[in-house]
Amino acid sequence: MADDQSVPKKYAFLLLENFTLLAFSSAIEPLRLANWISDRELYHWTVLAETPEMVRASGGLTIIPDGGLEEVSRDTTIIVVGGRDIKHSISKPILTWLRRESRKGMTIGSICTGAQALAAAGLLDGKRATIHWDNRDSFTEEFPEVELLQNVYVIDGNRITSSGGTTPSDMFLKLIAEDHGVNLANQVADQMIHTSIRSDKDEQRLSIPTRIGVRHPKLSTVIHMMEENIEEPISPSVLASDVGMSTRQLERLFRRYLSRSPKRYYMELRLSRARNLLMQTDMSVINVALACGFASPSHFSKCYRAHFSTTPYRERGAQGAEQPVQAAP
Repeated sequence: MADDQSVPKKYAFLLLENFTLLAFSSAIEPLRLANWISDRELYHWTVLAETPEMVRASGGLTIIPDGGLEEVSRDTTIIVVGGRDIKHSISKPILTWLRRESRKGMTIGSICTGAQALAAAGLLDGKRATIHWDNRDSFTEEFPEVELLQNVYVIDGNRITSSGGTTPSDMFLKLIAEDHGVNLANQVADQMIHTSIRSDKDEQRLSIPTRIGVRHPKLSTVIHMMEENIEEPISPSVLASDVGMSTRQLERLFRRYLSRSPKRYYMELRLSRARNLLMQTDMSVINVALACGFASPSHFSKCYRAHFSTTPYRERGAQGAEQPVQAAP
């Protein structure tokens, strides 16, 4: 618990353009409720943005921040709040500010896709972190020096990251418990009608059986193997053998529950990841093809067009011509 509870713990939330309002609210509300329940200011926060006049959430709502990229005290915890189209929301001034403030040694964290900004500033090198699952593929390709986990939130020393959505509430309930005890954290959770507090061991996504609507252990195992082996696809015969089935039995299993062949399902997984990489990174089309298990760009383009009714080159061209933000040297 905090040593001096008479001094409010300070947070500075840096909102990036197109930030996710749900994730931001899920961080602010536990702090507000902790103050209200205790009837004193345990936490104080300010809201910052690159443009101090206004910052827009992904849902269109605008917020007038308390300030811009100004210096904060070393006892302040900085939280970067990201959202949609993250690579175009990170500017050189933001990276410069993050690097400068980090030299003070304070805790710096992120919410949703804000981890992209921390990684681009070099603040997650050698650290464990998390990001929204939809940005996982592009993040791992761009920042291999970060140990990216699929957990709802990760606390690694003075770096704290939350995957977004409602998960910031879980992370801040954990921090409130550390600062002022589990009883206060539970009271805050009750006020939020948050009946199940997730820990940093919980994973982001629903289980495979829940996602596909089928509870069949062998089918779930095969799909998990497919998801973990996109760059070097495993043949259906090997997949079948690994779960103690024949290739024909595996074929029947997929057609019965998913109305497609294992080969087709695997192809759709690979193409979905390819589209994520095209939309979220500046990787070349050739490198995207290789990262998703395609031996040649021509085969990749043919499969992509058959599934998405456009070519990967046109998909990439539709994303605009803004320059990418460079990672830390």
